[in-house]
Formats: sequence, structure tokens, C-alpha cells
Amino acid sequence: MHLHLKGKKALVTGSSKGIGEAIARKLASEEAIVIVHGRDRSQAERVANDIVAQGGRAHVVIGDLTQDDEVESLVKQAEALVGTIDILVNNAGGSGGTVETWTTAQAATWASAFDRNVIAAVRITTRLLPNMQEAKWGRVINISSLAATMTPPTRADYSAAKAAMNAMTASMAKAVAADGVTVNAVSPGTIRSEVLDGAFRQAATQHGLEKDAPWEEIERVALPLFAQVPLGRVGTLDELADAITFLASPLAGYITGVNLRIDGGLSPVL
Repeated sequence: MHLHLKGKKALVTGSSKGIGEAIARKLASEEAIVIVHGRDRSQAERVANDIVAQGGRAHVVIGDLTQDDEVESLVKQAEALVGTIDILVNNAGGSGGTVETWTTAQAATWASAFDRNVIAAVRITTRLLPNMQEAKWGRVINISSLAATMTPPTRADYSAAKAAMNAMTASMAKAVAADGVTVNAVSPGTIRSEVLDGAFRQAATQHGLEKDAPWEEIERVALPLFAQVPLGRVGTLDELADAITFLASPLAGYITGVNLRIDGGLSPVL
């Protein structure tokens, strides 16, 4: 399917690795001009250079999204490189390294989770949204999580931050719909990333498999220990990136305010 993204300019935050990298590569494969963002220049340049080597168009901006001045600077850099940004994917964020319970929770951990996920997205979105509104076309896609609606007993700070991102998505979608800008959230489920691969292999070794066993065997043993996915497998980065790229395209022009769960049927929420 041709997604009609040729020449569209997309900024994907946190795209120097993982999910963000997969999204940036997929957008570039559909002929969008991609701005790869990260805090490690060498990692971001690795992704951008590889995209260019494969015939795509990509540039790099560096900055910490929890710092106002760095966000201002990276937006100016991006616009100097390609002009007005048409597509913003708010992928940067994450759960951080602290696992807290309700008896050990610290206010500072919660504040950091919200700053890293929600407020970081607000910082950059509010700087790019006016030009999208003026152009009467734009896409904002917020990468949320199933943790927002299927909350685990720990890391409630992360779940709450992603739930706030879902609410932000719904509000923004209504506010800018008349300007031709769509705003959607995507909630990945169990997706095979480098981190998930390592966790699955470690779990599988505790159940008798070799760490370097074929992925299909690792998945068969480890998946039920982590999640009861009706499709019986984990998702791929390509499957996730495909859905996000579709939402970024003109073909998804009547889809806004949605939280799209890409989870193999795991979530029971309708």
C-alpha cells in the first residue's frame, strides 16, 4: 500500500534505538524525510546514516527533552534542516530504572516519570503544533503503553504517566481537529525488543533451555511466564512501526483521538 508520505517531514523522538529507530526507518522507507532524535549523537548518526545508505532521507538532532532550552534548540535545528515538521512521533520516555512499590514510592520518582514521558511530549508538541495548524495538516502520535490501562502492582508512576498521555491525546485531538491535525496514541503490548529478548532468554534458561536456543523455542517457553497473549506470540518492531506509519499518513485522515493497542489481543478493554 502506498501511504503517500513522500516529502513529509517527520520528527521521531528517541529514535536512536529500539521502537523509535524502527519507526524512523519505516517512515523513511515510505519516502518521508526523517529527523532522528536522541541524546547520544553517535547512536543517532548510526541510524540516520544507515537510512541514507538505503536510499532514504534523514537528519539528526540531539537534545534532552526534559530541558526547555534543549528542546527549543533541537526544534530550531530540525526546522533549519527541513522546514516545518508535518509529523511528530512522541516516542521518547520510558519507565526509568527504579522499581517502586506503594510502600517505597517516592514523589521524586513520580515527578521524573511525568517529566520524562508527559511533560517532555508537551514541551516539543506545543512548539511544533502551531505550524501544523497553520498548514492545515499534521500528525501527532504519542507512544503510550498497555500499562496505562492494564496497570501492574509496581511502577505505578509509569502507568500513571502513560494514562496521562492518553488523556492528553484525547484532549489535543479535539482541540486541533478543525485545523486538519490528527492526534492519536499507540499502546504497544509485548513487542520483541533487545530488552525483551534478553528477559525472555534469561527466563527460558531457568526452564531448561540454552540461552542461544532458537527464538521460537525461547518464545514458546517464556511468553506464558510474562503475558497471556491470545495470538500466542510477541509482536515485532516492524508490526508496531507499520501501524504507526499508517497513522502518520494521509490515509488515516479520519482517525483521531484513538488509543490503538498493538498487543495481540492481550488487553480486555474495548
